[in-house]
Amino acid sequence: MTQFLSLLPEIWPWLILITAQLAAFAGRSALGLSLLALFGLVSLIIGLMSPLATALVGVGLLGAFHLRHQSGWLAAIGHIALILWCLALGAHLLPGFKNTRILDQVTAGADSATFTMFLNVDKPMVFFAVLLVCPGMLNSHQRTRIAPLVLGTALLPLLFALGLYAGAVRLEFGLPSWWLIFAFSNLFLTCLAEEAFFRGYLQSVLTSKLGTTGGIAVASLLFGLAHIGGGLELVVFATLLGVGLGMGYIATGRLWVPVAMHFGFNFLHLALFTYPGPV
Repeated sequence: MTQFLSLLPEIWPWLILITAQLAAFAGRSALGLSLLALFGLVSLIIGLMSPLATALVGVGLLGAFHLRHQSGWLAAIGHIALILWCLALGAHLLPGFKNTRILDQVTAGADSATFTMFLNVDKPMVFFAVLLVCPGMLNSHQRTRIAPLVLGTALLPLLFALGLYAGAVRLEFGLPSWWLIFAFSNLFLTCLAEEAFFRGYLQSVLTSKLGTTGGIAVASLLFGLAHIGGGLELVVFATLLGVGLGMGYIATGRLWVPVAMHFGFNFLHLALFTYPGPV
């Protein structure tokens, strides 16, 4: 907690962004977008986003807002453009964003490899864009289907067991001093954006075209491929994780479920195993 508080002079703009996310998640869209605009203005003033980056975000969000009112070939082109825009933001390919390095070559424990973490400015924008296209992704009000929820949740500890067997992780109990800033970043700036895109948006679109099994499979594979920078082994693990998260979303229709599953998996990885992997 002390380390987190000491970082407040550096991380305070992200508190505006996270408040915007929470407002949007609670169904207060106008408040969420107003706070997002405030974050954009603050980011522009203090240099977290350049004028070009601000314009790219504005165009993307405006396009996403109009996309849900399109049909036919215009909708198809719009969805392709939105997917490319989201992937570019998630991969940090668009210019003008200053993602702040907040942890530099730290270790979670004696057997863990070094770890560097950034507070992202670009990636969280994905959540707002896909929410503008699919406002119903947060809560479909469907009845929870127990079987796929249990199966999806059960897949997560099986992944840890597979990781131990493959040597991708080793047991290492305890939390590092920087666990709170990790949780802050991972939950709001990573898991929420990724689950909104891959489950709330992409899986939902694919399911409408390919059926439940096809939608989960393709969205999970794309989620795995998004982790290609970590090597083929990570692609396989991320794909399997995506299947579990996808089943959680299909079972409930509530975005917070795969977000909680994703964050819980990452946090248990940090608390119980070498993070991100063994030395």
